[in-house]
Amino acid sequence: MINLGDTAADFNLTDVISGKNISLSDFKDSKALLIIFMCNHCPYVKHVENEIANIANDYKDQGLSVVGISANDAVEYPDDSPEKLKEQAERLDFNFPYLYDEDQTVAKAYGAKCTPDPFLFDNDKSLVYRGQFDDSRPGNDIPVSGSDLRTAIQAVLNNSPVDQNQKPSTGCSIKWKE
Repeated sequence: MINLGDTAADFNLTDVISGKNISLSDFKDSKALLIIFMCNHCPYVKHVENEIANIANDYKDQGLSVVGISANDAVEYPDDSPEKLKEQAERLDFNFPYLYDEDQTVAKAYGAKCTPDPFLFDNDKSLVYRGQFDDSRPGNDIPVSGSDLRTAIQAVLNNSPVDQNQKPSTGCSIKWKE
């Protein structure tokens, strides 16, 4: 697992939406970068996927770049194939690249553990937040707001420190290949 203050690991993965290769250097001018390890089939992701789209839309013009990455084994979990990820992105009108980490090296480099697993980096690409979206979970009747993540994003965009007291993300485990 990477720690707060660590630098974002480089990546070069294919965007399931455009078919283009996307790398960390494509975000060198971003004031903040949110990398979310996510997928299509996980009930925790389904629970927050509209909020992921909302966050990307709400902060796009303020300097936040968002990248979705799925590293799940698509052979064992065909709902997480690039084709199904593209359908998810189109259904939710994602305005950000959604990358497929087929060999799972990027997920391992970041120490991603679950879906969704958000990593927020500042303009120097130093990790400032790795935690939950909010207190909502499937079935607990707390509305999805993204409040924890939004607070961290707003701090980065305001050049303020991000609270170091962070609740860990919760979700389905990443489906690693054998």
